[in-house]
Amino acid sequence: MIGNKQLITIKGTRDGLTLYIDDSCSFDEVLQELEQVLSTKYTDKNDPLITVTVQLGNRYLHKNQEEELKEIIRKKNKLVVQSIESNVITKEQALKWKEESDIKVINKIVRSGQVFEVKGDLLLIGDVNPGGKIMASGNIFVLGSLRGVAHAGFYGNRESVIVASYMQPSQLRIADMISRSPDYESDGVYMECGLIDEEKSKIVIDRLQVLSQKRPDLNGFERRILNG
Repeated sequence: MIGNKQLITIKGTRDGLTLYIDDSCSFDEVLQELEQVLSTKYTDKNDPLITVTVQLGNRYLHKNQEEELKEIIRKKNKLVVQSIESNVITKEQALKWKEESDIKVINKIVRSGQVFEVKGDLLLIGDVNPGGKIMASGNIFVLGSLRGVAHAGFYGNRESVIVASYMQPSQLRIADMISRSPDYESDGVYMECGLIDEEKSKIVIDRLQVLSQKRPDLNGFERRILNG
């Protein structure tokens, strides 16, 4: 401990240990106290492996600093670093997160043979004609007729949804899952959504109203699109 201030707090959880590290002191002080705290704890070789989560608060560590921290923890018997979490991210990470979480608003008709792809959520004001294809790493909202192919969550996000004013797709894809007939009616349906039903292990078409229960994390802007 540096002075009278406790810099590291250790709490046991069902999943292991969580180390809360003070974010106002220097990194050297953190390393010193971590050595002291762990030198008298959790060193019994007969104990099972214990996973450790490190909470940094408003502190950012470079890769070499993370490795120093991990090395001190790993030196102690049976401690395994599961994750190091921080409230702070780099500018590059922030820009990437913004790009992937933004809603891209496009006003056009996607015609046969055309492929339109975006990172983040896609709001298409227009139709997707048979033979056309739209792709998004997030959710897809079509204010028009969806008669072609729509692929949401193409980086693997199985929580993504596909919404259309008129749903008669030739194919729906979410992450690595592909819809199969007769998952949707041949005559098409109005204001419906496609999403993965994990229990049935397939993409299902459902009423738009179910999204508030099945996908509560949809943000405010997306909810305004859905609710009008």
